[in-house]
Amino acid sequence: MRKYSIIIPIYNRPDELDELLDSLELQSFKNFEIIVIEDGSKLRCDKIVEKHSKALDIKYFYKENGGQGFARNYGFEKATGDYFVQFDSDAIIPSDYFEKVEKYFEHEYLDAYGGPDAAHESFTDTQKAINFAMTSVLTTGGTRGKNKNLGGKFHPRSFNFGISREVYEKLGGYIITRMGEDIEYSIRIIEAGFKVKLIPEAFIYHKRRTSLKQFYKQLFFFGRARINIWRFFPKELKLVHFFPVAFTLFVLSIPLQILIFRPLGIFSLAVLLLFLLLIFISSTIENKSLTVGIKSVPASFIQLFAYGMGFLKEAIAGKS
Repeated sequence: MRKYSIIIPIYNRPDELDELLDSLELQSFKNFEIIVIEDGSKLRCDKIVEKHSKALDIKYFYKENGGQGFARNYGFEKATGDYFVQFDSDAIIPSDYFEKVEKYFEHEYLDAYGGPDAAHESFTDTQKAINFAMTSVLTTGGTRGKNKNLGGKFHPRSFNFGISREVYEKLGGYIITRMGEDIEYSIRIIEAGFKVKLIPEAFIYHKRRTSLKQFYKQLFFFGRARINIWRFFPKELKLVHFFPVAFTLFVLSIPLQILIFRPLGIFSLAVLLLFLLLIFISSTIENKSLTVGIKSVPASFIQLFAYGMGFLKEAIAGKS
């Protein structure tokens, strides 16, 4: 039976880890170990790990802060399993997650895989709105959660990312610790000839950020990370990645349009409002909630605008 090593880097989030470990205790497939890497946290989670140590095969390590990529590398070094699965600490894992992965491998083995994320019914309306902003084709252009999309090949992300021991032994781990480290690693795995796909059934519940302010900071960082990935792999910068930049420049230009040629500015503002109305309608229908639909409007605006601002900042900084 295949043994999985679950790698969880964590930084100052003991409460999140507690909820994640609760969900892992409920797994129908039990052949796994858990490796928690405390990445220089001030709010340590050793007591949380101890709480779950009787129910789970769990190991805890503390290291100086070095970022999530290098924390995962530390976990890889300590892992004894055949397959390494990475989860972010703000995840909740459905009870049949590993059962579904095993079932998929019965008919198609993968050297590496990723899975989609979803919003749990217990999440706040803001978290559900943020989930919509990160997964809707209106905001991300279908680049997440599909094997084929406008952004090119599917690249597993670190919140839900499995690799075989063979991949690790051949390629090593992460070579950058932040700024798109998971996409860089995914591209390297694909270019080495390993078989990589999305397993649609292997989804997790992903809490992401709990406030729009935190979400803005995260998406600004994601925009910067896309430029960083381009530095390693220039061909991986696709047309779809410029959509948030175009949106950001369009929004910033509206006041100027109104000053120079008012009718054009009013038309542009109407286009923006129509787009936001479409987001509201789409999210309300998808989430069956008027409140989530309303909150999806600012969340989606932030998703595009913050990403675009981060993209532009990093691109300009790279030229200076």
